[in-house]
Amino acid sequence: MDADLAPAAIRVLVFGAALRTDSTNARLASLAAGLVADSGAEVDLARMRDFAMPLYDGDVEDAEGLPPGALALSERIGQCHAFVISSPEYNASVPGPLKNAIDWVSRVRPQPFKTKHALLLSSSPSMIGGNRGLWALRVPLEHLGTRVYPDMFSLPRAHEGFTDDGRLAHPGAQERLAETVSGFMRLVCADVRFVCLHRRWYEFPGDRTDAPVTQRVED
Repeated sequence: MDADLAPAAIRVLVFGAALRTDSTNARLASLAAGLVADSGAEVDLARMRDFAMPLYDGDVEDAEGLPPGALALSERIGQCHAFVISSPEYNASVPGPLKNAIDWVSRVRPQPFKTKHALLLSSSPSMIGGNRGLWALRVPLEHLGTRVYPDMFSLPRAHEGFTDDGRLAHPGAQERLAETVSGFMRLVCADVRFVCLHRRWYEFPGDRTDAPVTQRVED
């Protein structure tokens, strides 16, 4: 195939949303990154500590602008077609550092979350596996225009859920994670490479914009 006609590489940001160094969510993110790479996509693997930022404060934003960590995360999201988050669950909801990062990045214009595909994963020592936190995480992401994949993956009893080589200890869990990532990547590839569409995006319902209709047509 002529290099000029070769399909564009799919780029995916993958990161664990826990700050703890030995987080099982960092391990799950690393495992997911390998599965994404197996699909032929380019992977940008990151950790939450790569995007350090203070608590959101409107006065700080007015006086100093957006912090470097928020700008770095915004740039990394902007460079990808999709992102995968592996998040812990804090008190049945989204961990504070991740929600804070979303709040800061939501202030960037144009909005980097909008139209990106997202896959949500979680791990937890509990029997629920962090699933309640993922349902809470969907809300701000979908509000910002992210296309959150319907299927999610949660790993219960995560402290005993990995083998020494980084795979999941339970074969059924490993298979289910692989199937979830594979389905997500098929959707992302189809949207990036084959869909013909016309769009005009609004920040909120009832908003008005002078932004042009965007078009993407595959020859």
